[in-house]
Amino acid sequence: MAEPEVSKRRRGIYLLPNLFTTATLFGGFYAIVASINGRFSIAAVAVFAAMFADALDGRVARLTNTQSDFGKEYDSLADLVTFGLAAALMIYTWSLNTLDGAFWLGGKVAWLVAFIYVAGTALRLARFNVYVASDGDKGYFFGLPSPTAAALVVGFVWVCETSGLSGEVMAVPALVITLAAALLMVSNVPYRSFKDLKLSEKVPFAYVLIMVSLFVLIAMDPPRVLFGFALVYTVSGPVLALSRWRRRRSIPSDQDLPGDE
Repeated sequence: MAEPEVSKRRRGIYLLPNLFTTATLFGGFYAIVASINGRFSIAAVAVFAAMFADALDGRVARLTNTQSDFGKEYDSLADLVTFGLAAALMIYTWSLNTLDGAFWLGGKVAWLVAFIYVAGTALRLARFNVYVASDGDKGYFFGLPSPTAAALVVGFVWVCETSGLSGEVMAVPALVITLAAALLMVSNVPYRSFKDLKLSEKVPFAYVLIMVSLFVLIAMDPPRVLFGFALVYTVSGPVLALSRWRRRRSIPSDQDLPGDE
């Protein structure tokens, strides 16, 4: 009696979206090497280029219907290296290490803050994966997205480098920005995700002019404009949370309604 054939499932990965994820990982690794060698402006460019690749991998996967669990996990690991480790190492080697001789926490404040940032990035990515798996609200993120946190930290270093400000002089602001970015990543502060925007629909012609103007602004002064975008988006979360809180406070409760006496 012939034995039944066992069908073998072909295993593999989708190449196209994972190429963009690999580009994200490469940008982070290159930024780490450049930071160790003291080339902080080059490192900043590598991180921002990695952000562009990271913004494309998911969209390419959805457009080509090549989403996979492997791609999701690979993307998270690449984001942790690029937007967590690379950004933390960059601001540590540029500025925070000058605080190692400070009396705070026995001279350990610099690497502790850098580690808190890396841990915040890891927690943010893990929570995002769980939240997406549970079909959360796609219109908002909860907690500052890790690419924006990296843009804030790396952009600050880039602006200071191009302005001739040394890391030692800007050590305290660097400490505050790094810690604030870490705490916002693990917070419940809402941020617009813009995933509800349908790019395939028609828009007024003025939108094209706005996009062209944005590209012109970035070309004129990339460090300040990109850091400005990251700063505005970072602040938008607490402003939105405060607006929601005030709106809830302004709605009268049941016991305050007339006619209850």
